[in-house]
Amino acid sequence: MGKAGITAMIVLSLALGGCGLPRSGPTKAEIFSGSVQRKGDAYVLEVNDRVTKVTSGVKVRGWDPRFLKAAKINADIIRPGDLLQLTIWENSDTPLLGLKGQNISQINELQVDSDGFIFVPYAGRIRVAGKTPDEVRQLLTRKLDAQTPDPQIIVRHLTDKSGTVTILGAVAGQGVYPIQHGTRTLASMLAKAGGVTVQPELARVTLTRGRHKGSVWLKDLYDDPRLDIALRPGDKILVDVDDRRFIVLGATGQQALVKFQTPTLSALEAIAQIGGLNPLLADPKGVFVLRYEPEEVARAVLGRNDLRGTQRFIYVLDLTRPNGMFLARDFLIRDGDILYVTEAPFVQWKKVLTALSSTTGSVNTIKGATQ
Repeated sequence: MGKAGITAMIVLSLALGGCGLPRSGPTKAEIFSGSVQRKGDAYVLEVNDRVTKVTSGVKVRGWDPRFLKAAKINADIIRPGDLLQLTIWENSDTPLLGLKGQNISQINELQVDSDGFIFVPYAGRIRVAGKTPDEVRQLLTRKLDAQTPDPQIIVRHLTDKSGTVTILGAVAGQGVYPIQHGTRTLASMLAKAGGVTVQPELARVTLTRGRHKGSVWLKDLYDDPRLDIALRPGDKILVDVDDRRFIVLGATGQQALVKFQTPTLSALEAIAQIGGLNPLLADPKGVFVLRYEPEEVARAVLGRNDLRGTQRFIYVLDLTRPNGMFLARDFLIRDGDILYVTEAPFVQWKKVLTALSSTTGSVNTIKGATQ
């Protein structure tokens, strides 16, 4: 066989078996071949305005409805386990509670028992749980007035563990804080703890109340007063850093697991964050986002009611279309997404030509050696 025949055979074998050449991932044709429409197991959809609207409406963070409905508590309400301080002035030379000639008596750290009662000498066992300090003052005044003329009483509420919240994580002062008049909401309590110690845009606030839990972005908490929920005794507040990530593969500036840098991230921003598309390799018509969509989103995107459970979706972005950039800007990336960019068609031909040149050179070398 002559040199021309050998070369022709090499070109044909490389052209027919181009998939055997090194590449960064599947081609567009291979991705589309896995669609449900072609008996595959993933829904492949081109991104349009409707798709961006439906998929961007997924709530990533938010409070449990119970949290939003809860009203601010009265921080002065006395509860079992709380501590009280009583100061009593008696208008008598022979006071009941103090020493002779001492008209002022003080009872420090008087704890409310588990049933909500306290014991005060000469007044007896008094139920104080559910009352305010002023209501307790009036009650004690009536109880003692029959035995000492016109007693003057001050009741101070020293909040104990039953009226506190726990703050942990990326705050200046971790600890247990009492719910008081100035710290009855989440934002005010975070301020009381010295604020967050991480970049505010990446700070996430999680609140646990009994068996229920919710979280919001710190920025959203300050931007939307409705998210500044009322606190309850026993709440646990955790401030940590956003740990969401997306995977980037294919003909991009890198192949990596990439952290989110903002609360929301569009496909266009994600591409910019990784250094853009590789101009020597990437096909701007072949930008794909692969993800699992929950049942309600899958139904809304496809306009179907017969889907059950989580579904695989592959969204297609064509940046060369007149509105392609706008769609990429409006389409939001979510935690766990795969951003994949296919190689441009000429790249495979370039690889074929490179392989051909290398192979032809080897053939010439062999031919020269055999002559």
